[in-house]
Formats: sequence, structure tokens, C-alpha cells
Amino acid sequence: MTVFETEIISVGEEAELFEEEKMVILFGKNAPDTLKDYCYNIQVNPVNGSITTGGKLNIGDTSFEITAVGEVVQKNLEDLGHITIKFDGSTTPELPGTLYVEDKDIPDLGVGTHVKIQ
Repeated sequence: MTVFETEIISVGEEAELFEEEKMVILFGKNAPDTLKDYCYNIQVNPVNGSITTGGKLNIGDTSFEITAVGEVVQKNLEDLGHITIKFDGSTTPELPGTLYVEDKDIPDLGVGTHVKIQ
């Protein structure tokens, strides 16, 4: 079952900087000016169901197992289109707005890249 589905609609000038730290920041069109340059902007869509450990995050053709879910990931994604994705395999959510996925290389992200949570 698909819980959330969107695509990247624009890319901030500095969005790739966080990839060195194995992180990607997603935010809807209304990202604050202080964050706008660091985000991959997405279309905000409804969340249908629960985002849970053991689920899948698909970015383009690459699939990642979800290893931990911060306590406000679902609310922030639904309200703002805002989450941080950390590609380090952590099993304990250290930050409430972060979705943790298995430790694999971050795929290329750009306008039109499809993002899906199952």
C-alpha cells in the first residue's frame, strides 16, 4: 500500500550540501526563506496510513528500508511536506522530524524525481 507519493518540483541551490552528511531535506512549496536553498521542494500530498519501521522509501528506481521514524514525521509531511531523510540505518529516531532509512548511497535527485513511501 502506498502511504505517501510525490515528486520533486524544485531544488534549492544548496540542497546537495547535506548529502555529504547522508541527509536530504524535503519541504513543500512554502519552505521558510532560511531553509529554502537547502531543500528539495515537493508537492504536498495527503498521507494515507502510517509511516512505519520496516516500510519502504522509494526515490526514483531506488528502494530503501525504513529503519526508524521520528515522532512528527507523519504530521510534518502531511502539514508542510517537510521531513529530513537520513541515510544511515539508525534504528533509534534521534530527531523527531527525521525518517531514517538503510545505509545506502543517495540516488540522484532532481526536478521530476518520484518519491514514494510504502
